[in-house]
Amino acid sequence: MEAHLKGVYLKAASYCAYQERTHEEVRKKLKALYVEDDDCEVIISQLIVDNYLNEQRYAETFAGGKFRIKKWGKRKILFELKKKHLSEYTLRTAFKDIKEDDYQATLTKLARTKLESLFKSESNRLLVKKKLVTYLLQKGYEQEIIWKEVTKLLP
Repeated sequence: MEAHLKGVYLKAASYCAYQERTHEEVRKKLKALYVEDDDCEVIISQLIVDNYLNEQRYAETFAGGKFRIKKWGKRKILFELKKKHLSEYTLRTAFKDIKEDDYQATLTKLARTKLESLFKSESNRLLVKKKLVTYLLQKGYEQEIIWKEVTKLLP
C-alpha cells in the first residue's frame, strides 16, 4: 500500500474495529474523507485481507443482535439486511447462529406478553387476536408460525 494511504487505512481500520461494517459503509466513510475511488478499493481490499472487514460476520452479528435485543423476526432482519446490499449467500447464512428453539421461545414470550397487555384494554377476542397477529407481523415473524402460536394461545 502506498505511503499516502497509510493514514487513511489506519482511520478506516479503526472505524471497522469499533463495530462491524459493510463494504458500503466503509466506502461512504472513505468518500467523506475525500479518498478517490481507486484508492477506496485498495483500502477496502486491505481491510478484508487484514480481517477488519467481513460482511458475513457483519450479517451474523446484525441478525443475532436484532433478534436477541430487539426481538425481531427473520423477515424484518432480512429486510433490513437487504438494504445493506449484501450478497444472496450472505443473506442466506446470516441466521445460522439463531437456533430454532430460541426463535420459537422468543415468539411465544412476545405473544404471551402482548396478549396480557391486550386483554387489559380489550375484551373482544377477535379484536385481540387481530391486534396480536398484527404486532407479531410487525416484529417480522413468519405468518405460518404466528398462526400456530396464536391458535395455541387463543383456541
